[in-house]
Amino acid sequence: MAGESEPEQDYQKNFDVFRDCLATVLIEKVSKPQPKARRRAKATSRATASASASAAHPNTAANNGTSESSNPGPPPSTAQDTTGGGDMTTAAEDLADFIDYIATEIYSSLPPDLQTLDHYIWKQDQKDDGPLQSRYTLPLTSSDVSGNILLPTLDPTVAESLHAYGLLAEATPDDLAAILLAPALTALLEAVTATPPPPSATKRAAQEAGCELCGRDWVPLTYHHLIPRFVHAKAVKRGWHRPEDLQSVAWLCAACHRAVHRFASHEDLARYYFTVDRLLEQDEIVQFAKWVTKMRWKGR
Repeated sequence: MAGESEPEQDYQKNFDVFRDCLATVLIEKVSKPQPKARRRAKATSRATASASASAAHPNTAANNGTSESSNPGPPPSTAQDTTGGGDMTTAAEDLADFIDYIATEIYSSLPPDLQTLDHYIWKQDQKDDGPLQSRYTLPLTSSDVSGNILLPTLDPTVAESLHAYGLLAEATPDDLAAILLAPALTALLEAVTATPPPPSATKRAAQEAGCELCGRDWVPLTYHHLIPRFVHAKAVKRGWHRPEDLQSVAWLCAACHRAVHRFASHEDLARYYFTVDRLLEQDEIVQFAKWVTKMRWKGR
């Protein structure tokens, strides 16, 4: 934005990355199918089943004494309903608003050195044996987040809002740190301290084109090895692929990237889903991409 200073630009850039990291964790949580209950011979009453359903989809938080005055819109858990285009769009927009609100509240509480951290500051700190390397040891744990990074200054209504929306089992700092903040902040640190991938022209062109699965061009992209590196040796040895084909990549947003790796194992990705076209032939991938593309942050 014109007129912004360099620190303000770094802050905004890192905030955009953090919001996407947090969104990836929350999207994975709300889009993950609920595990099927084990069948027990006439042991589960209808009342118990009804109570379990209410716990899994807590759309009645207003009735349990929890205030939702600061929460923008209905619970994001409704985003799992993809049966109708209008409902899906509304649910995705509501979830985007909620994530934007939560990300803003959390990010404003982060230490200033984390808000503007980048690869060059990280490398210089490493060279000088500075405090950042010891303070932010990856991967971050819930105790790291609770002890010296965030929770001492975070507004407690953030945890309460996430609990009311069914995204935390309990509205406690430990629950918030372990389930959401540790993975989201780890992903943020990995993203902002990573060596910029060459060539920049390729990444710029990919960003302009958007995620190859959902098409979003307003979120950061990562590159997904279509033949996962963990099975490169096996893929060549068993004749699945030629050595020169192993570096094929697709540019995906973080949410779609995680969805692909939840969809299939490394070996199955290498054997059956090693092109974007093959991924887009799978209904589960198509439905996820269709839903996530409805999410757009305000002001863009």
